[in-house]
Amino acid sequence: METTYYENIKKFRELIDGIDIAILSTYNGNEIKARPMATTEVDEDGNIWFFTNEYSGKVDDVEAEHKVSVTYSNSTHNTYVVVSGNAIVVEDRIKMEKLFNSATRAFFPQGVDTPDLALLKVRPYEIEYWINQHDEGMLRFMGILGSSPVIDEELHHGEHGKIKL
Repeated sequence: METTYYENIKKFRELIDGIDIAILSTYNGNEIKARPMATTEVDEDGNIWFFTNEYSGKVDDVEAEHKVSVTYSNSTHNTYVVVSGNAIVVEDRIKMEKLFNSATRAFFPQGVDTPDLALLKVRPYEIEYWINQHDEGMLRFMGILGSSPVIDEELHHGEHGKIKL
């Protein structure tokens, strides 16, 4: 039975539940740049929202090349998620007011009145995930990922999948 679009979004939201910080990777034409970002929301359509400075390097990268990668890692639960998506910059004050919270205030103390405040919206098109369900530990799991020529066969005791959006 094929899963529906909204079932896929629900699975994605469950996979990253409790993971507040992601690594956003962008391409600036010469190299891939990665930086930690606080996820503000994953909305009902699966879009990932981040606050950012409108004039930051990541915004320059996104405006030049919309394809990005967002990586989530929860070593406590051995869950790893890589999102491939397209990003755009959004300057919507109403959306900013809706999303702004106390955690965001740590980065932007003036709130939604912070000069040059913008939102970064990532629209995922593919999500790949790995869940190691055994207590063998992360070192063994990463060793399998790094050394196995046939990863899927070695990870039969875990869950690996792709979600298309």
